[in-house]
Amino acid sequence: MEMKNRRCIVTGAAGFIGSALVRLLIRETDAEVLVVDKLTYAGVPESLKEAGLDPAKDLCEPADLESRLAASISEKRLAFLHADICDAEAMAVAFRLFRPDTVFHLAAESHVDRSIDGPGEFIRTNVTGTATLLQAALAYWQQLEGEKRVNFVSQHISTDEVYGALGETGFFTEKTPYSPHSPYSASKASSDHLVRAWHDTYGLPTLITNCSNNYGPYHFPEKLIPLVILNCLDGKPLPIYGKGANVRDWLYVDDHARALMLVNEKGVPGETYNVGGHNERTNLEVVQTICKIMDELRPSSRSYLDLITYVKDRPGHDLRYAIDPTKLMTELGWKPQENFETGIRQTVRWYLDNEWWWRPIRDGRYSGQRLGTRA
Repeated sequence: MEMKNRRCIVTGAAGFIGSALVRLLIRETDAEVLVVDKLTYAGVPESLKEAGLDPAKDLCEPADLESRLAASISEKRLAFLHADICDAEAMAVAFRLFRPDTVFHLAAESHVDRSIDGPGEFIRTNVTGTATLLQAALAYWQQLEGEKRVNFVSQHISTDEVYGALGETGFFTEKTPYSPHSPYSASKASSDHLVRAWHDTYGLPTLITNCSNNYGPYHFPEKLIPLVILNCLDGKPLPIYGKGANVRDWLYVDDHARALMLVNEKGVPGETYNVGGHNERTNLEVVQTICKIMDELRPSSRSYLDLITYVKDRPGHDLRYAIDPTKLMTELGWKPQENFETGIRQTVRWYLDNEWWWRPIRDGRYSGQRLGTRA
């Protein structure tokens, strides 16, 4: 991957997918990166240590950005702006001082269960925040000239959940009509529509990607795969919604990050690209696979399969998602490096080897309690 001489703003980069993208940008390209993150409960700046970030020293506020930016970028190619994407003034400062060539917009509230308990924050961040960022990008782009203007792109990272639910067959394509069923997916669908509107109305060069379920290292423990791994370690029940028959298409996070970089380099402004791994599994199959790997790598007195327990399904739980990534693969040449078997084994090993990252989260911000029960 090249990304030569690119200056990249990455919003939400202390989160799961954002941090994976930043680690790859720093490790595999010569890009310079400005991280923008509000650091909500799911923002973990320690996820960027591999990229050279020192969370105790490198975070700066909007008022400090100018004095901190030059030194941070020259030393590490990475700077961290602690700011909310809903803060229009802070976003304007970020664009004016950093002068990016591209924006990767990943900042979002992303957990369906939390959206059921508190939809307002999802509307604020995912809809209002996206509109605020688009306005900042538009104002910045409109004053650019020459190659800087021609090459600028604002890339919006979204989800397959905007498409709704599939039956037992078929796949989501870029032409699938939107049919969101949860407050989370509705907020992301809204943000996708805003991005298209800013492209069609103002000419802002935008790209949209819609991905299937991600998994891998540094995944916040409220999500299924890390929750199951850590519950195994703690000897806690492994909750399965309903009968565990809901199907998801699983995508290793580094494969997704490489797809984002490829789309940014070669994608056509105004286009949408779906990113999927062709790794469909029921939720029950996912949990059973993790248990079997845990039985092998961290054997206990009994099989971890005995910890599986079935709980009441969540409201509006879509039966099946599956992405058709043909456009991305044929037009841009993307191909995932991991299948589910290789990726899930790497993921389990990572959690076993990196308690330093997840233990403070598990003991503090999220201990594994169920969410999304208010409906």
